[in-house]
Amino acid sequence: MNYLTLRITFVTSFKWICKTIGLLCSYLAWVFGVSLANSKSWRIWEFKSKKVRFVFIGLWEAYYYQKLNVSGTIVDFPMHSTINKSWVISIELQYGQDLMLLANFMKTVVLVFTSMAIMLNWIKAPFPDYLKMCYNVSSFYLFLSCGCTAGAVSWNFAKDFYGQTTLDFPTTFPVSKRYLKKKHFSYVFPLGILTATFSFVSACMFLFEISNILLCSVRLLHSLKVFTS
Repeated sequence: MNYLTLRITFVTSFKWICKTIGLLCSYLAWVFGVSLANSKSWRIWEFKSKKVRFVFIGLWEAYYYQKLNVSGTIVDFPMHSTINKSWVISIELQYGQDLMLLANFMKTVVLVFTSMAIMLNWIKAPFPDYLKMCYNVSSFYLFLSCGCTAGAVSWNFAKDFYGQTTLDFPTTFPVSKRYLKKKHFSYVFPLGILTATFSFVSACMFLFEISNILLCSVRLLHSLKVFTS
């Protein structure tokens, strides 16, 4: 096996590694994005209350354990409350809902386009323009979803710990915000940054694949000119 053969093998393998990394990162970003949207740990608040000690607040629902007297025995019952118009919903939570929905929708579109592109590469279909379009759309949406996810988790984290959030419970809630004792750090912020990183890495891999397609097209045109001259 000569040097040229080794180089061709290496380049081909490297291209497939980049495609695989891009597809894997886009799937991981989608899975983590869905998990973030459904998480009830965007805020973990501890209260000075005998009825409710901890409240776990998500984007659309809050979860807590309420102490109730059942036949003389104090029992912790799991309860949940839908975040609706009866709540005082802060602006960062409203935008967090919209940004996470938008990010997950865009990543779903990305999975469709990248899966089609990988399939066309696998069967070696001669459609470079279509492949380039698939990777362009995927990269664009991945960069946007990266910004949406990072913005949503960073804004909510900053307002919760370093700002003054206006989020408040409805009047029928078993505990009042004025009894808030402590705010606890949760996994949502680091998971959100990790999700955004996966989206960014995936977009970079697809941009690299676009450059490969363009380079192959230029080489093909050059070869045709040499052949016809």
